[in-house]
Amino acid sequence: FERVWLNPEYVFVALMADRLDIPGSWAGFSLNRPLVMGILNVTPDSFSDGGAHLTHESAIHAGRALMQAGADIIDVGGESARPGAKEVEQAEEARRILPVIKALAAEGAVISVDTRHALTMVAGLDAGARIINDISALGHDPKAAHVVASKGCPVILMHMRGLPETMNCHAHYADLVDEVLLELAERRDTALDAGISPAAIALDPGIGFAKKGNQNVALLRGLAMFRDLGHAIAVGLSRKQFIGMLSESVQAAQRDPGSIAAAIFAVSQGAAVLRVHDVAGTVQALRVWQALTVA
Repeated sequence: FERVWLNPEYVFVALMADRLDIPGSWAGFSLNRPLVMGILNVTPDSFSDGGAHLTHESAIHAGRALMQAGADIIDVGGESARPGAKEVEQAEEARRILPVIKALAAEGAVISVDTRHALTMVAGLDAGARIINDISALGHDPKAAHVVASKGCPVILMHMRGLPETMNCHAHYADLVDEVLLELAERRDTALDAGISPAAIALDPGIGFAKKGNQNVALLRGLAMFRDLGHAIAVGLSRKQFIGMLSESVQAAQRDPGSIAAAIFAVSQGAAVLRVHDVAGTVQALRVWQALTVA
């Protein structure tokens, strides 16, 4: 890899060259570097930034800032998935996010819709979104898999047990990594059976979803095993409780440095998509890490 270090864009390729099971592209992006997905919650009750972007104007402004900071994808959600969160009516979810998606997509942003509801998926895609990000891995709404298959859009399938209201009650595992792998593979197989292309699928092990405390640490340490499933790996760990546990940061908004450290570790284990709050900090950290990490 002589001269690779001169261009950080190619370092991710060098690091992953011996991992032939890592896909070369996903959602129209080359995976010659990790993708940064900026979080845009248009909700009153998300755990970190709930209420910060309640108006459409505020959310659109925040989305533009994420674009300028270097986000490859903007993940727009209208329903909180924090532990204990209640389900939002689909009409309200759509009201929150559709004007935001339309405005940002018209300005060239690549938008993913963070939803588990089929009607919201259809409305979001029709408004200009390109990707579906479903915390239930298309298991919550029986029509969701058909929507993704018929639209031919990329999708992120995330591992979770139960619902946001109940998921912490299901955080019991005999072998955490093996069980999450098996259950996520089963959701992947269901998606394939519904007609979704293998190349359209990215998999997310679901940090913080039916996993508590050090379970999240163990899952991250076992992240490389998820490469064997043959799909791009997405990871969302930004500002989550285990970051606060490890860093002794009580306030979620103070956990960005720890989140970036964990994100870099996730990339070293094969993560290809990082879902983050601090886009600018993550982009900068990745550039420096990539430039320095050469065999």
